Amino acid sequence: MKRDSRLSSVLHALLHMAEHDGPMTSETLAECMNTNPVVVRRTMGLLREAGIVASARGHAGGWTITADLGTVTLRQLHEVLGEPAIFAIGNRNETPDCLVEQSVNAALDAAFTEAEALLLDRFADVTLADLAADFARRHAERRARKGVGNAK
Repeated sequence: MKRDSRLSSVLHALLHMAEHDGPMTSETLAECMNTNPVVVRRTMGLLREAGIVASARGHAGGWTITADLGTVTLRQLHEVLGEPAIFAIGNRNETPDCLVEQSVNAALDAAFTEAEALLLDRFADVTLADLAADFARRHAERRARKGVGNAK
């Protein structure tokens, strides 16, 4: 099963936007995220509907963050993205007739539910401001070691 990396990609884009003075085009964000500008526009559209970013057309247009970084949590972004599945593993058969498989499913379902709740609770505790501060710290450390560095 393919992993859903949209949350990671959105975080990557938003942190680049937070560090950038002025709007960023879909093309520029696509380069940062190593994806297609159409994917960026589709994803940013979801964030715009949630009031996290805004877009402007024209020569000086692009995407900007409108929300306070301290209030946007990873959980909120996960929800904006349609709450993709947390785990790539699951039951072999969702409605088995076999009593053994029913027992297996019950045990797995309970563990998955508990693990997902813990992860989503943690997501609710982490904000974009937390990530931006961590990036700034790492960037300052790199600059101190090597001289002026870049965001990658």
